[in-house]
Amino acid sequence: MTGADVTRAVDAMTGVLGPHTDRDWSVPAGDLDWNCWTTAAHVAHDLMAYAGQVVGRPDSGYLPYDLVVSPTAAPAEVLRVVGACAGLLAAAVDSAAPQVRAWHWGPCDPGGFAAMGVAETVLHTHDITRGLGVAWAPPEELSIGVLRRLFPDAPDGPAPQVLLWATGRGELPGHPRRTSWTWRAAVE
Repeated sequence: MTGADVTRAVDAMTGVLGPHTDRDWSVPAGDLDWNCWTTAAHVAHDLMAYAGQVVGRPDSGYLPYDLVVSPTAAPAEVLRVVGACAGLLAAAVDSAAPQVRAWHWGPCDPGGFAAMGVAETVLHTHDITRGLGVAWAPPEELSIGVLRRLFPDAPDGPAPQVLLWATGRGELPGHPRRTSWTWRAAVE
């Protein structure tokens, strides 16, 4: 996956959530313990952390910095922070050579960081839309890309439904509901 995929994921997020920024984002985000506001801020945090990893190239842990979104930021402002962090991740991924590796539970390539950024964005957008009562599913092509890169052993089926199942967010006929999961971002 590439920076363009990260951009598409954030465009999907802001497209579905932008019209609902005047709503109460203090409600729980789907089945998460976080509320919608905190979940959106978490997406920004992860996108920024992934960008830092790609650029900083640590080989044994995450760089010791953190993104803090002002607690007074309105939901629309939080979405702008998400967009800014997505831009940084997209630039980091697209400017890095394919052989670059940085730590994420092992050596991870730029495409893996892009896939994780897309996954965090579309999965947590799904959580937030559930909290706000807005019907939405992760986009098909982005779901396919995330499954191929992070869940290569995922079963067949409609990609958005499989992605939600793979991350414990949904049912998939013929498969027990997942209560724990991990993705494989590290490469050999």
